[in-house]
Amino acid sequence: MSRFQAVVFDMDGVIFDSERIYRLMEHRTAARYGLPDEKVEPFCDLIAGGTKATNRKHFEDTFGTKIDYMEFRAHVNAGVDAYGRDPGFDVKPGIRELLDYLKENGFAVALATSTDSERAEYHLKRHGLFGYFDRIVYGNMVERGKPEPDIYLKACEELGVAPEKAVGVEDSINGVISSKRAGLFTAMVVDLIRPDERAKAHTDCILSHADELIPILAEDKTE
Repeated sequence: MSRFQAVVFDMDGVIFDSERIYRLMEHRTAARYGLPDEKVEPFCDLIAGGTKATNRKHFEDTFGTKIDYMEFRAHVNAGVDAYGRDPGFDVKPGIRELLDYLKENGFAVALATSTDSERAEYHLKRHGLFGYFDRIVYGNMVERGKPEPDIYLKACEELGVAPEKAVGVEDSINGVISSKRAGLFTAMVVDLIRPDERAKAHTDCILSHADELIPILAEDKTE
C-alpha cells in the first residue's frame, strides 16, 4: 500500500496557465500608475500564492508608493478576469493525465487556492475539471494564508487524510513553504518562478510537468 492517500493542488500556475496573465496585467497596471517596470517581475515572485495583507506590504516595500494596493490589485484582477473569460486560460501540461491517474487509482484529491470560490469554480467547470476534486479549500476558509500551513492542513482535514500521507503540488515559493510546513510531501512544478535555495529547502521533488508526479506515486505504491 502506498504511503500517499491524497494529492492537494494549488490552482494558478499549477492547474491553469494563469500566472503569466497575472504578470502581464501587473506590468500593464504598473505602467498605468507610472511604476518602474523593472520592479514588476521581482514583485510578482514575492506575491505569488500570498495573501492580500502580505502582498500589500510587498507592494509598498517594492515600489515605495502611497498608491492604494487594493485599487491597484482591482485593476489587475479585472484584466485577468477579462482574459479568463475570453480567450480563457489553458490547462497546464500533464494536469489532465495526473488527475485521471489519481482518480483511477483511488487517491483523494483537493484544491487549496487563494483564489475566491467564484473565480476558481468558473475556470474549473469551464474546463471540465471541477468533478475531479473531492474538496476545495479557498483562502477565506482559513485564518492565515500561504506561506502559513493553514490551507494545506485544512485541505487534509477536509479529506480525512493525515498530512504526512498527502502530496502538495505547488509552483510558488509561498506555496511550497505552506505545503511543507503543513507536513506534506511537497512537489514544485516549475512555472514562472525558478526554484531558489529557499524553494529547494521546502520541496521533496522539482518537476517540469505535473504528470511527472505519476511515476513517483506509482513507485511508492509498489514499495
